[in-house]
Amino acid sequence: MACSHHLQHVKTGKYRTALWAALGINGIMFLVEIIGGIQAGSVSLLADSLDFFGDTANYGISLFVLNHALRTRAKASLIKGGTMLLFGVFVFVSTVYRWWLGELPNYHEMSLIGTLALLANLWVVWILYRFREGDSNMQSVWLCSRNDALGNFAVILAAFVVYLTQSNLADLFVALLMAYLAISAGGKIIHQAKRELNGNISTPSCC
Repeated sequence: MACSHHLQHVKTGKYRTALWAALGINGIMFLVEIIGGIQAGSVSLLADSLDFFGDTANYGISLFVLNHALRTRAKASLIKGGTMLLFGVFVFVSTVYRWWLGELPNYHEMSLIGTLALLANLWVVWILYRFREGDSNMQSVWLCSRNDALGNFAVILAAFVVYLTQSNLADLFVALLMAYLAISAGGKIIHQAKRELNGNISTPSCC
């Protein structure tokens, strides 16, 4: 029993360090992408910048509830899951608005900033990979990081397609993809958090 407690303490300490690193990386990239997204006129970059902001808050909440009881962590996960759902709706509405404007984004800035964001998120994914299994709170952190990396790759691909077609449709499509990922992940997190609040908890896999 003492050995199990010691292993959990070590794991929690390592997870806390990983969360602080992820928080710093995402906070910096939020500033980079929101400025770049505005300059490039890219809705997918703006969506990704808000995603970085949401993840920064996500990691901050996770750090705050890390040593709290499972019920407290599950309640925090409900908030994070709801935030992800709202984020998905916001991106969808923004995409429709950009489609109505019909403006062509700057594909050079899209590809440059998208590549930088992808490298940053791959770094975060590498840091958090060993913590991908666990309660709803740990799952939410992993899902956010995974979705970010997928979204960054899609932004780079969209920039290339915008260059070839001279159309903003690829940029809009990627923004819709990000909306879907946010809504899907948010729903999964809320479902798992509700199970934990109701006492229906499955044993997490070893990291």
